Amino acid sequence: MTSTAIIAQGVRRTTLAQRHPGVLMGSLGVLAVVLSFYSLSVGATDVSMGDVFKAIVGDTSDQAAQIVVQFQLPRVLLAWLVGIALAVSGGVMQGVIRNPLAAPDVVGVTKGAGFAGMLLLLAIPSIPVVAVVPAAFVGGLIAAALVYLLAYRRGATPVRIALVGIAVSAAFEAGIRFLLVRNPLDVSAALIWLTGSLFGRTMSSVLEILPWVAVLVPLIIVWARKLDVLGLGDDLAAGLGEPVERTRRTLLLFAVALASAAVAVSGTIGFVGLIAPHMARRVFGGRHLALLPAAGLFGVLLMLFADMLGRGIAPPLEVPAGLITAVVGGPYFLYLLVKTGK
Repeated sequence: MTSTAIIAQGVRRTTLAQRHPGVLMGSLGVLAVVLSFYSLSVGATDVSMGDVFKAIVGDTSDQAAQIVVQFQLPRVLLAWLVGIALAVSGGVMQGVIRNPLAAPDVVGVTKGAGFAGMLLLLAIPSIPVVAVVPAAFVGGLIAAALVYLLAYRRGATPVRIALVGIAVSAAFEAGIRFLLVRNPLDVSAALIWLTGSLFGRTMSSVLEILPWVAVLVPLIIVWARKLDVLGLGDDLAAGLGEPVERTRRTLLLFAVALASAAVAVSGTIGFVGLIAPHMARRVFGGRHLALLPAAGLFGVLLMLFADMLGRGIAPPLEVPAGLITAVVGGPYFLYLLVKTGK
């Protein structure tokens, strides 16, 4: 594709986002709601849409409606919250680092959270999954702190953050593999969590991640214009009066907190934070005030699709959502590598 064609394509995308952002986001929201309702009926137990609507309106007189309320509804709500958290986190990281391949699972946050959670599960095999939440959260924060400290040389430039993040991610991945080798008889629960799944989650998991999403996502949206300024480059952003280093640290902290909270309740579900911002950017352009909410909706759609497909592909066997996103995200990541390398 010629440079003229690329510029023309970008202009068309930007124009479409400027003219009809509300319509496009509304359409994505409606699609996510429809997919959510349909997802409530998918699983090992046959549930009709009639039973789904009964459960939604509060009629749980039959067993099918009770299954929807107790087992399916928490998973759908969690798919929304985890999808939003991972996608917005990925969008922020790509904006701050100015690297289209940046994402929580690429720069070490996901692996750090996964390592800490797995370490706790192997140390205390009988511990409930809910207790893994604080460990995973601390692990994600430690990984992010390591990345920032190792990348800091009179400031943390986007290139150094990306390169150090990849190295830290590889180190935590090696740690995870070491734990698997050292504890081959005690890894069943840890592997299920590590793969990334919404299986067995309850409303308590929803309530654990809800405050993080409800507080941090609006804060990030408010700071969206700062991401646009950072995208101009450090020197120009500083010339416009933006405290570059402080803004970068704050936005990265928000992104890390979101990603760590998501990993803590759902395990290490990869590629959502990479794919969703790219899909949003192709449709809505590069302005973060529109890109970030759109990325959140695309993240919801990806999580709903992955969880629904995992439940319905071969019932009663359930394929973890993390495996579905990996199957989709792996080829897409290679495509981005090839595209950005041209």
